[in-house]
Amino acid sequence: MVLFRFAKLNLKTFLKFQFLVSRVFVFLLQICIMLDYFKKYRIFFGVMAVISVITITLFYNVLKPQKKLPIYNPADVNPELVDSTVQYISKYHTIADFSFTNQNGKTVTQKDYEGKIYVADFFFTTCGSICPIMTTNMVDVQAAFLNNPKVMILSHSVTPEIDNVSVLKSYAEKNHVNDAKWNLVTGDKKEIYRLARKSYLAVKQGKPSELYDMVHTENFVLVDAKRRVRGFYDGTKKTEIQRLIGDIQFLLKEE
Repeated sequence: MVLFRFAKLNLKTFLKFQFLVSRVFVFLLQICIMLDYFKKYRIFFGVMAVISVITITLFYNVLKPQKKLPIYNPADVNPELVDSTVQYISKYHTIADFSFTNQNGKTVTQKDYEGKIYVADFFFTTCGSICPIMTTNMVDVQAAFLNNPKVMILSHSVTPEIDNVSVLKSYAEKNHVNDAKWNLVTGDKKEIYRLARKSYLAVKQGKPSELYDMVHTENFVLVDAKRRVRGFYDGTKKTEIQRLIGDIQFLLKEE
């Protein structure tokens, strides 16, 4: 009886083993057939593979998010940084005409920036808090586009009564300002105030009791070749400076 059970068990094991071997054999045979099939039609499959890669790439390029830079209008910006007379404007906003004097005593107007991409900011030479950091970071922007005449910088003094030509010249030399690339300007305080709050949308109002008083911010303002505001950046942060540089490069390609 025991021998019969043992023989029956071995027979079952043998049959299972034989079934497994047959399955492996069939699998290997299928692989050989497939390899032979692919070898026979390798050109067709190669062409189909190329077409598939091209199709997938085209779909990816169509569907992936495309980078865009907004066009800012007064209605899009923090009201604290915008003069109340223009806060309602929601389209077609551009930088107004201007006329200032730079660190070399030369008159600088919008014509000097015509067709240029430029970065504007507001500072004063006696500032001991954020201005030195902003200036250092603006030097990085200058260096990034030093040999590109399509990119310029424009820094406005918010204390023009203190920052005369000689003071600006000394500040420019101290901070390695390239005169061909970067203008530090002084002029009529009312005009600077109007531009800061009505055009660049970047400066807070100062003491209400003192007309045309303003509190400069850390904002760097990106202006495109059509005099439109395209971006605001924290001039005290290196990561923001890299973002600014990247956006300028994007605008250069967009032209």
